[in-house]
Amino acid sequence: MRRLRSSTVVLGGMGVLAATITSCGSEPDKRCVDPLTSEKLPSYECESGNGSGSSGSGSSGTARGSYYYGGSVSDNKVSGGSFDKKAVDTGGFGCSGSSGG
Repeated sequence: MRRLRSSTVVLGGMGVLAATITSCGSEPDKRCVDPLTSEKLPSYECESGNGSGSSGSGSSGTARGSYYYGGSVSDNKVSGGSFDKKAVDTGGFGCSGSSGG
């Protein structure tokens, strides 16, 4: 029976720790969505205007969509997520579900 060297055990433990930290800090999926219809939009629809308006289709510099976190898209409609990033659970191993306050 072979004995594991302490360096092998330490390196294996560091890998598990790194995976835990990475998965806990991962960001949920982010999509641009029309909040009234739940329709998935192109990302530029969520970006607010940068100063002067363009000569586009009557854009007044305000974004039509909002970012929607998590969930899934089916038939160009989103479901199962939230417009509140803090309300979405990233499901990481060893992560705490509470955010305090």
